[in-house]
Amino acid sequence: MRVLVVDDSERVRKTLATGLRARGMAVETAADGAEALVLLNGLPFDVAVLDLMMPRVDGMQVLEALRGRRVRPRVLVLSARDQVQDRVDALNLGADDYLVKPFSFDELLARLLALSRRSFAETSPELACGRLHVDSARQLVRVDDTVLTLTPKEYALLELLVRRKGHVLGRAVIFEQLYESDSTASDTVIEVLISTLRAKLARAGLSELIETRRGFGYVVA
Repeated sequence: MRVLVVDDSERVRKTLATGLRARGMAVETAADGAEALVLLNGLPFDVAVLDLMMPRVDGMQVLEALRGRRVRPRVLVLSARDQVQDRVDALNLGADDYLVKPFSFDELLARLLALSRRSFAETSPELACGRLHVDSARQLVRVDDTVLTLTPKEYALLELLVRRKGHVLGRAVIFEQLYESDSTASDTVIEVLISTLRAKLARAGLSELIETRRGFGYVVA
């Protein structure tokens, strides 16, 4: 999942970025709405976490700017404004969810994952692919009754491929979903992730799960 965190509090930005990256997500941050719109115009995001009270361009203005777009991220408003009218106004402008500060990180994470599932029209947090089961709520993978021990990036890669089952994803597309725009890594790191993930799947009896389509990319068929 690629997430944009927009908040004028550096502490909030760092806390959320650290926590979400630890769970394998690619996270970009912006200190106000103006920075956010630049990023939103240049990069695809699955979900945006958006503060309302910010300098220059506030959260409501960002929602208005996104309102007319055919393709836009799901938006979770994270704000200290706790009045019912604030929630109504944000939801009417296109916000998908609203969480009041102070907040629990676990609750925020659960809401982000729920918004991500909504994007794929999924009602259950569990994705099944034969003997493989991916629990996106707990970020847990098992083959039959055996739980696989995956790194956050390995998990994120596997979830992405299973969600896009039947679609061939190129190395550059996968890299864009898993890594931040300022990452010092190159997209060749995806080959390493594929290799280590395949090895773990093979030990669980699923050596053929991820196919390579030479010249195109990778697919879970």
